[in-house]
Amino acid sequence: MLKGQTDELDSYMYQTVGHHAIDLYADALDLPLYRGFIKGTSVNTGRVYTACQEDEVEDLYQLMKLVKDKEGVEGVSVGAILSDYQRIRVEDVCRRLNLQPLAYLWHWNQEILLKEMISSNIQAIIIKVAAFGLDPDKHLGKTLGEMEPILLELSEKYGVHVCGEGGEYETFTLDCPLFKKKIVVDSAEVVVHSADAFAPVAYLHFLKLHLENKQEESSGTFVVSSCSCEISCTDDDIFPSSAEYEPQKNVPIIWKTLKHNSLDFTKTFENSGKSLSGYQWFSGITAHFLPSKDKNAQDAAQEAFSSLRANLTSEGLKLKDIILVHLYMKSMKDFSVINSVYGTEFGLCPPARVCVETLLPDGVLFCIDCLAHKYDMATDDVVHDEKLVMHVQSISHWAPASIGPYSQSIKVGDILYCAGQIALVPCTMQLVSGGIQREAGVSLRHVERVLQAMSQKTALHHVITASCYVTDSKSIPIARSMWQKKLRECKKVEDSEMHNDETPVCGLLAVVVISHLPRDAAIEWHVVAVVDDPLQRKHFAMKMLSEGFQIECESVESSSASCASISVRLSLISPSTSHLDLDGPLQDLVAIFKQAVDKLSEDCSASPLSFRAFFKEDVFDAETLQKGLQEYLEKYLEEKTPALILVPVVDLPGKDVIHITCWLS
Repeated sequence: MLKGQTDELDSYMYQTVGHHAIDLYADALDLPLYRGFIKGTSVNTGRVYTACQEDEVEDLYQLMKLVKDKEGVEGVSVGAILSDYQRIRVEDVCRRLNLQPLAYLWHWNQEILLKEMISSNIQAIIIKVAAFGLDPDKHLGKTLGEMEPILLELSEKYGVHVCGEGGEYETFTLDCPLFKKKIVVDSAEVVVHSADAFAPVAYLHFLKLHLENKQEESSGTFVVSSCSCEISCTDDDIFPSSAEYEPQKNVPIIWKTLKHNSLDFTKTFENSGKSLSGYQWFSGITAHFLPSKDKNAQDAAQEAFSSLRANLTSEGLKLKDIILVHLYMKSMKDFSVINSVYGTEFGLCPPARVCVETLLPDGVLFCIDCLAHKYDMATDDVVHDEKLVMHVQSISHWAPASIGPYSQSIKVGDILYCAGQIALVPCTMQLVSGGIQREAGVSLRHVERVLQAMSQKTALHHVITASCYVTDSKSIPIARSMWQKKLRECKKVEDSEMHNDETPVCGLLAVVVISHLPRDAAIEWHVVAVVDDPLQRKHFAMKMLSEGFQIECESVESSSASCASISVRLSLISPSTSHLDLDGPLQDLVAIFKQAVDKLSEDCSASPLSFRAFFKEDVFDAETLQKGLQEYLEKYLEEKTPALILVPVVDLPGKDVIHITCWLS
C-alpha cells in the first residue's frame, strides 16, 4: 500500500520504506498482487480499535475485502511478535470480514526467531535504522546473518529488540525458500531522515533492482523446527500413579433429603458490598429452563442476562464493568446456544471467563457469578491505571486463541484476572493427546504464558488463588503434583536471578472434580495473580476440630495489600458416626473464616467479596447448606457479608466435604 510516492510515511501501522520494490515480490512469488492507497492516518490509536473512516486501518479493510471477494482467501498472516497495536487492528479487520488471523510469531523468543530466520535461508537486508548503536553508514544493506552478532550485543548492552520490534530497524527480503526468483539490488542511496547524533534515522532508497532465476537446489530448503506447541512430559517420575488416589469409601453421613433435586438453591440473588477500590461480586444469576415448558434455551439465557443487567444497573454498573465471569452449566450440550447469547451481551473487550459443567438442579440451564469493577470517580482524584485487556484471537504457537466471547486476561491495578485454560494445542486449537499428565502440563503452561504476556516478570508464584477443575477423582494427585512441580521450576529461576534462599508465599489451590469440561478436556486451570513480591506476602493458617469434623483455614495477602485469598476446608475425621449435626460445624466454619478476615484487616482494609463453597453433591442437602451458611455469614460479617456461591461437585480431595475459597479486595 503506498501513498503517492512517499518513501517514509509516519504510520503506526505500515512499513513504507522499500515499497517501490513490492511489485517484484509478486513476480518472485508468482502470486497476484493487490495494492491500494493509504488515504487515512493514525486516528484511533487506543488499546481497543473501533472502525473510524479517517483511520489508515480502514484502507486495509477495503483492500482485504477486495482480496477476499476476488481470491476467496480464508486467513490472514500477521508478522507481529510483540506489537499489540498491529495485531489488534488486523484482528479487527479479520473479525469484520470473517477471516481467521494467524500470528505464528506472536510472543516468540526473539533471539531464537532471528536464528531460525537466518537458518531457513531468509535473505533479508536492513533498509532502515533508528536506534542507538545502529549506524547508517555501516549497517544499511547488511543481511540479518551479518547483523546477528551486532544485534545480540546491542540487545545485551542497551536492550535493543533483536528482531526490531521496538522500531529499531526495518528489513527487505531479497530471497527466501518461498521465492521462485530472487531479487537483486543493483544500486541504492542512503537517505538521512533525521541526523540525530546518538540514534540517526536513515533508510535505503532503491534506485535499480532486477529479478534472477534461482539455482534448482537453492530453492525451497526449509529448516522447520519441531513445533513448540506440543510439549513432552517425559518426567513421569514426579507424578503419583493414579492408583495412589484412595477414593473415600462411601461416606455414610448424608444430609440429603429424599426430595430429588426439587429445591433450587440457585434462585437467591446475592451480591457483596463494594470494596474501597471499587470491586463488587454478583452471584446467583440463573437461567431456568425446563424443555417441557414453551420457552427455549435461548430465551432462558436472555432472561438471565436481563436480570444480571438490572442488578448491575441498581449498583450503578454496566456489563462492560465486569472483569471475570464464572459460568457453571447443567450440560455442555447447551454450550453453543448459551455462547451465542453470551457473545451478543459483551462488546470488543469481554471479561475473562471460567466455564465448567457441574451438578446443577433440574430445571437450571446455567448459573453465573461475576466480579465487576469501577473506580468511584466522585470520591477519587487519583489517576488510575486503565483496565488492560488481553484478547488475542489470532492462532499462534503462544497460547490458545480466544475462541469464545472472553478475554485471556484482564489487569486492573496490580491484579491479573485470567480465563480458565484447557490443554488446546495453540497452532491447531485441538485438545492435546496423551492423557491427563500431558493435559495438566500444557494447560498450566498456557496459564504461565498469559501471565508473562500481561506483565513481563509475572510467573506462577505470583498467583494468589487458583482453582483446578478435573473430571476424574484419580486426576487430583496429578493436578497437585503438576502445580508443585511448576512452582519449584519458578523458584529455581527466581533463585538463580536473585540468589536468595527465602521461599515465596504461593497462592492457595483448590482442586475439585466436576462432571464435564469444554472440548471434553480432562483438566482446566483458573488463576488470579498479583504483580507483587511473593517473598513479602503474609501467610496465615489455623485449624480446629468441630463435632467429628476438622476445619482448616489458610489465608494469603499480597505484599501490596491490594487483595487476599482465604481457603477453608471442612473434612470428616471419622466416617463411622452416622448422625452428625451440621449446624455446629457450619457455625464454626464461618467463625474461623471471620477470624481470618479480621486477621487480614489488621493491616489491609480488604473486604471479602466472594464466598465460593464447593460441596460434595451426594452428601449435602443444598438448601440446608445455603440457609446455614447465609445465616452465619450475615450474623458474623454483617455489612461485610460476601456473595455466597454454592457449587455442587462430584468429589473433593481426601475426606473433604466442603472447600471454600474467598476473594478479598
